[in-house]
Amino acid sequence: MSEYHAIPKFTIGQIIRHSKYEYRGVIVDVDPFFQGTEEWYEQMAVSLPPRDKPWYHVLVDGAEHSTYVAEQHLEADPSGHQISHPALGQFFDRFERGRYFLAAGTH
Repeated sequence: MSEYHAIPKFTIGQIIRHSKYEYRGVIVDVDPFFQGTEEWYEQMAVSLPPRDKPWYHVLVDGAEHSTYVAEQHLEADPSGHQISHPALGQFFDRFERGRYFLAAGTH
């Protein structure tokens, strides 16, 4: 693994779309590089995305789960629409201008 890590393209509170699976979601955390286990990577990251680029924790719109996604699979969602997820309030306290803002006491 290199010492250099790319600057993330996306930020916490930004709404994104998965380019392959086409779900929408909101970013709740950013890792500068892959932070999961080798077992998870081998089982879940079937396209073998780079480990030394940013990875994102995402609440999935219309679902109750979150995902861990490599940056190469994400694109900005220009719709400006909110998402629906039961954990939104644990991370964010408001939605303005197409993005979510962190609740006090988080991060």
